[in-house]
Amino acid sequence: MNLVIVGIILLMFMKWIIFILLLPFIKIWYKTKSKIENKKQNNLLSSLDGSNKESFLKKIRLNLFRFIAGYLRYMDFQIGLIPSHFLRNFVYKNIYGVQIGKHSIIYWGAEIRSPHKLLIGRGSIIGDKSILDARNGIKIGRNVNFSSSVHIYTEHHDHRDPLFKSNSNNTFRVKIDDRVWVGPNVTILHSVHLGEGAVVAAGAVVTKDVESYSIVAGIPAKKIGERNKNLIYEFNGDNLPFY
Repeated sequence: MNLVIVGIILLMFMKWIIFILLLPFIKIWYKTKSKIENKKQNNLLSSLDGSNKESFLKKIRLNLFRFIAGYLRYMDFQIGLIPSHFLRNFVYKNIYGVQIGKHSIIYWGAEIRSPHKLLIGRGSIIGDKSILDARNGIKIGRNVNFSSSVHIYTEHHDHRDPLFKSNSNNTFRVKIDDRVWVGPNVTILHSVHLGEGAVVAAGAVVTKDVESYSIVAGIPAKKIGERNKNLIYEFNGDNLPFY
């Protein structure tokens, strides 16, 4: 009976046991990936001349890359569901390479793509179930507030490309300045810059830059008002435990 109980416990926590054992290798993966991307954008594999031998090796490398990338995407979801801010932040900062400022909060259920290209400034709050696609870089300033389910995308397929490739590059990065407030269920597309103190109303789709202290709403988002420019608030890191 004791062996059965131990076996059930091991099965329940097996994914975390495997993940903990792989932590040093995952950290090396993201560091190596960052170096490769800095040398040549969006090219993670060396080019091959097309011979049969190299073509076979290329397939093996591509399949291995997909396997690793798929596993890391799976664990990205799992990390976001850990009921502990301390543990989540430890993995985000020390393993995944996210640059997180003091007093910043990432709430439950976040999905972070290419976390080593994400910067979150001091005191900023990322709402629950947000998607931060940082493949071409996301820079979030200080005291920024994301409500629930904010989605930011910095990469997409090119509908004009005959092979439907993703021809995006680092010009697709998204930058969000200090004290921006993004409402729930907002989608921010690539190459957008939200100026300091801007407000994006719930459900908006932002496709263009937003001026500082502007209030925008709608699909696509358009200016509907101005915000008070005398903003002095500082978020101190208070959060809901477990969540």
